[in-house]
Amino acid sequence: MTTPVHSLLVPFPAVCFTLALLTDIAFWQTGHIMWQSFSAWLLFAGIAFGVISGLVGIVEFLLRSDRRARGAVWLHVAGYVLVLGLAFVNNLVHAGDGWTAVVPYGLILSAATVLLTILVALLGRAVLHRTQTRSERS
Repeated sequence: MTTPVHSLLVPFPAVCFTLALLTDIAFWQTGHIMWQSFSAWLLFAGIAFGVISGLVGIVEFLLRSDRRARGAVWLHVAGYVLVLGLAFVNNLVHAGDGWTAVVPYGLILSAATVLLTILVALLGRAVLHRTQTRSERS
């Protein structure tokens, strides 16, 4: 069985969201506006790559019958959409000016996005492992 193509694209938004959290922490500690700008751009890039990955995942889901009708797959999709929605709200918060664009809500949303990304990634890994195990048995 081959690895799904969308799983090769998912690390890009995950890295962008993690770096956005780190640049939010840097802004919180230094107050330098450059870190706020970096966070906003990283969130935008993560959302863009996330949408691309999601579209590729939808195409794979529709074209590969072995990926359909699994309960955990739907949970993974819902988690993925929730991550992108949370990142979008976070990007709107970061669009504000100054300190209040990051502290405290931007920082909290960035941390929540990263934690949810980790949970969805673990769920996706479990789904992929189950699918590969089932195909090896048959």
